[in-house]
Amino acid sequence: MLLDELKVGATASVIKTGGEGRVRRHLLDMGITPGAEIYLRKRAPFGDPIEITIRGYELSLRKDEAHCIEVEEKA
Repeated sequence: MLLDELKVGATASVIKTGGEGRVRRHLLDMGITPGAEIYLRKRAPFGDPIEITIRGYELSLRKDEAHCIEVEEKA
């Protein structure tokens, strides 16, 4: 599943950080690497941006950035 499909309040592990070039590098620099745990805190009224907690800090991502991140939801 992709991060932009995750429901608010869910926790997931990053499987793969996609994207190309600068976008991928930017995501990796923000700590969105395989194995990292993500908690989806909230979503803006129209779905863009989303706010996540990763590695102890809050981060806002655009929907197109979240669409590049493959995750596995934790039960």
